[in-house]
Amino acid sequence: MNEYTLHARAPGKIVMVGFGAIGQGVLPLILRHLGVTVDAITIVTADERGHDEAREYGIQFVRHALTRENYRAVLSPLIGPGTFMVNLSVDVSSIALIELCQQHDTLYIDTCIEPWAGGYTDPNLSFSERSNYAFREQALALRTKYPSGTTAIFANGANPGMVSHLLKQALLNLHQDLHGELTMPVDRAGWAALAQKLNIKMIHVAERDTQITDQPKQMNEFVNTWSVDGFVGEGCQPAELGWGTHERHFPVDGESHAFGCGAAIFLKRPGSTVRVRTWTPDYGPFHGFLITHNEAISVSDYLTVRDGDKVVYRPTCHYSYHPSDSAVVSLHEFNGRNFKLQPQQRILRDEITDGMDELGVLLAGHAKGAYWYGSQLTAREAKQLAPYNSATSLQVTSAVLAGMVWAIENPRVGIVEAEDMDFVRTLEVQRPYLGKILGEYTDWTPLLHRNEVFDEDVDASDPWQFKNVRVL
Repeated sequence: MNEYTLHARAPGKIVMVGFGAIGQGVLPLILRHLGVTVDAITIVTADERGHDEAREYGIQFVRHALTRENYRAVLSPLIGPGTFMVNLSVDVSSIALIELCQQHDTLYIDTCIEPWAGGYTDPNLSFSERSNYAFREQALALRTKYPSGTTAIFANGANPGMVSHLLKQALLNLHQDLHGELTMPVDRAGWAALAQKLNIKMIHVAERDTQITDQPKQMNEFVNTWSVDGFVGEGCQPAELGWGTHERHFPVDGESHAFGCGAAIFLKRPGSTVRVRTWTPDYGPFHGFLITHNEAISVSDYLTVRDGDKVVYRPTCHYSYHPSDSAVVSLHEFNGRNFKLQPQQRILRDEITDGMDELGVLLAGHAKGAYWYGSQLTAREAKQLAPYNSATSLQVTSAVLAGMVWAIENPRVGIVEAEDMDFVRTLEVQRPYLGKILGEYTDWTPLLHRNEVFDEDVDASDPWQFKNVRVL
């Protein structure tokens, strides 16, 4: 452990809820960088996944599925002052666990806002009610109930999470290149004013996963480089995006929410069936899936400029995700099964032979066209950097580590999301695990080579209209 930087010292005990691919991947990072011993960690999880990894370290492994009825009885004896809960579970309500940790003076972090089992597809809920927009509003509402509690960070993985930290650095890079200025905003209003000054119309969280395996996907099997349950769950939610003030064409299948901050809209279609055009430096242009994520809402909300009650500036923001080719085939099969999950699932890790996960933010509409800033992490680098990780998982697990460090250093700031955190500090912790950090300009637009084969209905006056980005 002495060969690794001790970023912060854990307050005492760590309780990990869920121990799938991300839990297994973050464990060695916690042991390396937080000065914690194995006897201070307890894992509570619903199944046997990760049992061998936990046993290898000698960590207490409690197999106990958490439900609405039992989560307090199971978790309350394990937490309290001096405890950090790391929630990496599925089908366990993040809202419930955040509130439990507030009541027990316990630090908290997760990578997304999870509902209880069935919450993503509950037929008794409207599209709006089972959206990430709604889940985020519920999490933010806890700030009123617990205005000065122990730090609880929600939605801080790679994305949501790391991409919001990358976005701030990308805005600074653009500001320097376009205006020769290095002044860093000091608050939310300053960041929003900077984005407005730069004329950022659209922000894509553009991710292309090119990792391949020597063990191909089989029929009736879902293969992914991170949680199958997590990916399927968010893919079944309605597609969501932050909705910018420059947009002139409201989607025919789109709808606004009747409550909350008003920064986002949703499409009345599952995200796993909606595709969008985007670009990354290594791969170039591609079609990704418009999968709902917290950052699509939080970024647009954070960068909103108002004049009184009137919104005068807001960028469009959404996730544009092309998972590994094996996962794309799996998703195609899943959709064809009318969203019934395949009987077999497999997380790619040790059997990955090559490829990378290229994940960053694409800022478009400014004077230089479009600018991508992010992480290019190869599978081979990931294997060398940390055990139990793929390139995809390491971008997430290092973000969890960075969030934990920030929470330990800022233990009483209440309930926060990525945009509220110190991006310089979090990226400092993450950087050794992110491979190549790259910023690159491009003349690509979603109108490139359009109308050469088909006479499509596009808005040629502004390439950065969502109408031009969406694949119909």
